[in-house]
Amino acid sequence: MFKRMFTTRSITFSAMIAAIYAVLTIALPVLSYGAGSGWECRISEALTVLPILFPESIPGLTIGCLIANLLSPVGPLDVIFGTIATLLAAIGTYLLRSTPVLAALCPVFSNTIIIGTLLSYTYHLPLLFTMLQVGIGELAAVLVGLLLVTVLKRAKLDTRLHTA
Repeated sequence: MFKRMFTTRSITFSAMIAAIYAVLTIALPVLSYGAGSGWECRISEALTVLPILFPESIPGLTIGCLIANLLSPVGPLDVIFGTIATLLAAIGTYLLRSTPVLAALCPVFSNTIIIGTLLSYTYHLPLLFTMLQVGIGELAAVLVGLLLVTVLKRAKLDTRLHTA
């Protein structure tokens, strides 16, 4: 797997994922950064289920999150812990890829716990309520991601059928 991640094609794909993640997050700051309320629904988090199909998306997701979090109002804590949450989510998604529903829960759990705790600490919000808010937002994004994965699987299958 690691050898496959260092091809020109894989690095380019990963860079595109990083750019898409960062742009989606930065372009929608009220949704992406929670605006101090604890409610956060990053549309870009839909991409965290891509490792189900593409393991080379893991570095792209991580770098895209890192770039996006450089502009976070939470500051350095979001750069560190937000990036870790996305990295863990992407790795977990890849490891559980044979069961897409379980794989999709990795970003939900990772962000609910890590980002929920971070926002609770930063904005002095109730921990469990903040975790619930983040979890709901993440679940919404991941459901969009599962739809994306379904479409990509079908497109990939159709491509194979037409080239065979």
